Amino acid sequence: MVVAMYEEQFSKRLTELRTQKGVSARDMSLSIGQNPGYIRAIESGTAFPTMANFFYICEYFNITPQEFFNFGEETSNGMNALVDQLKQFDAEQINALTAFIKTIVKK
Repeated sequence: MVVAMYEEQFSKRLTELRTQKGVSARDMSLSIGQNPGYIRAIESGTAFPTMANFFYICEYFNITPQEFFNFGEETSNGMNALVDQLKQFDAEQINALTAFIKTIVKK
């Protein structure tokens, strides 16, 4: 059944993202305001999040729903961590980095 396939992929993706973040299922559950076993239940396939909770999950990982559903695509390849770091830069640092990147990227 197609729905079951997506539920399985959803569970695997959630586990993958949580593992990459290095957080336990319990800690993540509590961080998004749920009972301690909430994420474990989703990952085991015995529960499925509401739409509102899905958005909380995406917010927790600092990703968009579209990024969550990039099954089979390597999302981590450092890009999310890089974007997190870039968010801490001020305008001057962004301009300097942009100038540097232009010098090493040849079109």
